[in-house]
Amino acid sequence: TQIKLLLEVLPKEQLWINPDCGLKTRGWSETKEALINMVKAVKQVRNELS
Repeated sequence: TQIKLLLEVLPKEQLWINPDCGLKTRGWSETKEALINMVKAVKQVRNELS
């Protein structure tokens, strides 16, 4: 995942996942789905790191 690629160059304590890009131009259903996917990806990486 892109999160894992970022962790190759940044310590996990310095990496923040931010839903800022592109959400203002989407409808609510697209925005909700994007946020759900982002949270799933973050949880997956956190579980793998623990």
